[in-house]
Amino acid sequence: MQGTHYDEEYQMVDRLKEFEDYRNHMNERIAEIDHLGIKRFFNLDTKAYEDGVISAKNKELLGLVASMVLRCNDCIDYHIIQCVEAGWQDEELHEAFNVALVVGGSIVIPHLRHAMETLDLCRRR
Repeated sequence: MQGTHYDEEYQMVDRLKEFEDYRNHMNERIAEIDHLGIKRFFNLDTKAYEDGVISAKNKELLGLVASMVLRCNDCIDYHIIQCVEAGWQDEELHEAFNVALVVGGSIVIPHLRHAMETLDLCRRR
């Protein structure tokens, strides 16, 4: 069924799996580095998204908006996956997308497209 819509959808879902596999592999590789600054930064990043006065769920949404404004597709993928797992609904994520678009301007539009694609892929899982 080469070239069918099914093949395209399968390849797109594979994009998320490949992203997650690569991220996990490289994070493990980086964890092998004996460098205090790198270890501290990774720890700081992990701790920043834990429950505090602001819930971990809300922090993931904040991370998503920041990632869109900063135009990092890897970060967008990561935070959308986390937001979906945390229970955010599409309509809520669309509101966050809008905030990112308003803050970041039209240069965010390609990353909005990427975010929509990633959200669609997450919902197909």
